[in-house]
Amino acid sequence: VAVLGSGIMGSRIACHFANTGLNVLLLDIVPKELTEEEKKKGLTPESKAFRNRIVNDALQTAVKSNPSPLYIKSSASLITTGNFDDNMKDIASCDWVLEAVVENIDIKKKVFEQVERFRKPGTLITSNTSGIPIASMLENRSDDFVKHFCGTHFFNPPRYLALLEIIPTPQTLPEVIDFFTFYGDRYLGKTTVPCNDTPAFIANRIGVFGIQSMFHLVEQMGLSVEAVDKLTGPVIGRPKSATFRTCDVVGLDTLAHVANGLYINCVNDSKRELFKLPGYVQQMLDNKWLGDKTKQGFYKKTKVKAADGSSKTEILALNLKTLEYEPQSKVKFATLELTKTIDSLEQRLPILVSGKDVAGDFYRASFYGLFQYVADRIPEITPQLNRIDDAMKAGFGWELGPFEMWDILGVEKSIAAMEGMNLPVADWVKKMIASGNTSFYKVINGKNNFYDINSNAYQKITSEENFIILKNERNKTVWKNNGCSVIDIGDGVLCLEFQTKMNTIGGEIVQGVSKVIELAEKDFRGVVIGNDGANFSAGANLGMVFMMAVEQDFDEIDMAIRAFQGMNMRVRYSSVPVVVAPHGLSLGGGCEMALHADHVQAAAESYVGLVEFGVGLIPGGGGTKEFALRLSDDFKEGDIEVNNFRERFLTIATAKVSTSAQEAMNMGILKPDRDKITLNRRRLIADAKAAVIELADSGYTMPAARKNIKVLGRNALGIVYAGANTMFSGHYMTEYDKFISEKLGYVMCGGDLSAATLVSEQYLLDLEREVFLSLCGEKKTLERIQSILTSGKPLRN
Repeated sequence: VAVLGSGIMGSRIACHFANTGLNVLLLDIVPKELTEEEKKKGLTPESKAFRNRIVNDALQTAVKSNPSPLYIKSSASLITTGNFDDNMKDIASCDWVLEAVVENIDIKKKVFEQVERFRKPGTLITSNTSGIPIASMLENRSDDFVKHFCGTHFFNPPRYLALLEIIPTPQTLPEVIDFFTFYGDRYLGKTTVPCNDTPAFIANRIGVFGIQSMFHLVEQMGLSVEAVDKLTGPVIGRPKSATFRTCDVVGLDTLAHVANGLYINCVNDSKRELFKLPGYVQQMLDNKWLGDKTKQGFYKKTKVKAADGSSKTEILALNLKTLEYEPQSKVKFATLELTKTIDSLEQRLPILVSGKDVAGDFYRASFYGLFQYVADRIPEITPQLNRIDDAMKAGFGWELGPFEMWDILGVEKSIAAMEGMNLPVADWVKKMIASGNTSFYKVINGKNNFYDINSNAYQKITSEENFIILKNERNKTVWKNNGCSVIDIGDGVLCLEFQTKMNTIGGEIVQGVSKVIELAEKDFRGVVIGNDGANFSAGANLGMVFMMAVEQDFDEIDMAIRAFQGMNMRVRYSSVPVVVAPHGLSLGGGCEMALHADHVQAAAESYVGLVEFGVGLIPGGGGTKEFALRLSDDFKEGDIEVNNFRERFLTIATAKVSTSAQEAMNMGILKPDRDKITLNRRRLIADAKAAVIELADSGYTMPAARKNIKVLGRNALGIVYAGANTMFSGHYMTEYDKFISEKLGYVMCGGDLSAATLVSEQYLLDLEREVFLSLCGEKKTLERIQSILTSGKPLRN
């Protein structure tokens, strides 16, 4: 792949291509003149360092940015840099050339002239524009260029936002669109959404409408910045940044640019006036209060001095009436209070919309206005309503798309409420209801179907044909308790789905693991342990451990740890293959479960780690044992054994969490020869099921229990003690950190053995449990657990 333009988007798209293993050519313009520093170095206008300065600086900035655009830093080596003058000829070796230069049609056309000179016939050409009509870029281009050209609009940051809008022109070959739809989904991990070539395509058209209408609504209702962000964040299934904080992150100038473009180009849009900027937004633009890039926008950080002379950071909010920054006020709404204990978004939304206070008024106005707008955009921006939902979920991080929300609130009921607010509904929606179809979506044979306005009937969502969506399969539940369900997902495979808060692991999950394996060993081919929650698992139920430890009920803790270890050993030793499918947070006990699987099918965005050290404990569900076992397996003839030990030890002792599944491979949590990574999170359960079938069909046999684990005894224990003492003396750790480190080292070394010895898994599990129990009796461990449970913050006591 060649990426032309190394700005914020181009450099980060290049990084994501590198994440997937592609060789990337990243090009940009030659600087106009030498800097003083370059002159001092003796560089000339012909020097490569000078000619590639812009592209190299941009790539380095991207690689160093946080959050990282790369799964692992070493992938940057797959990116070769160059400039348009010297290296455009090199695109002849590329299969796909992606243009990502500035949003200027004339500049884009000049770049495409160069591309035309050097590309080989059949090369795919795309533009990553966010608003310029795709067809307008094709003036004077060859027939082969035109046939292989379309828009591919990635959302920023490309690694983390799943949306890839694909915008064909009338001349684009159908097979080109089919290729990008497939390749983006399977190999780039994207939700690929075909769009009509209309202003701002799908996601920005709807998303910017939502923000602009919110700007006007806030002004009409007199709501504060912090009030709106409380109303429009996670409580309605939107990101924590909600509305105004998102504007600060994106940049008010960027938002205004898209809004102005929509106002100019959408002359037939019935809501066109909403794209005009309110007075307070225009004033902010004039003041250059653009958000994070100018250090102030709707919010502003400031230093406040305390009475003792120390200073702390305070975040002020903009008063939209006075345009002055003020301390944020605590916001409370009766309607929100009613939903505090309701975890399910589907159950929360009807309560929010029926609220009798200003929050209820706000939700009715914003939701119903959104519903009216998206219905009016079909078939203008897309003929399929599901594409609007997909675009908003993948591009803006919404948990539910607008049509999904409308279904939950009741289509007919909402129409009546909308018309009562003078918000007339599109004729096709009324036609749908009149024909007896009461919802936009319907599940048929476990697959999502959408209402198609052309056929006046439900059609299968072809992009999801090979996905397994667990909520659609729950009618095939074969066993359940309060914390999990066992679902038959077909072809002789069972799936254990966690359903606890944050998918924490307690007694119900322990019971569920035992049950699903028992059922599979009788009548099925194997087991997937996975779920469709926001995270795979936040780990063991820490609150339960804390209560037992406070009451000094050590027999109960011992039984619980034995059960937890037994659960993971059951995952390891069963007569059918068990595949664990982590995604998102996969911490503590969730990580330990993955360590014991026959195969791990991990989502690319998996943040995996053994984090027990942070609460004054060691991994007690077999995680410490497993690291000692893997350390033993890593030893090679001639190795200095203690060198390998240090790295494994520090992974646990620093509570390190991977920033991607690829990094988890490098950390030794995932095994490159055993485990695989799924880039598209929505394919994870289906890929895990395929892995079970592959293992079963290849003649899976239960592994033999291990009795040959080499532990190093005092050889390594001395290094643990010396290292911990050095870290404590240098003030890098507290005395209690030193104490826990020594306890962890004791288990990983196999105890106080005089020499390297071969031991069994059960020997290490017993040591691990003994140390875990002893730490539960320590006051400082209880203080650390209490801090996490009450404030969410680690305590370094």
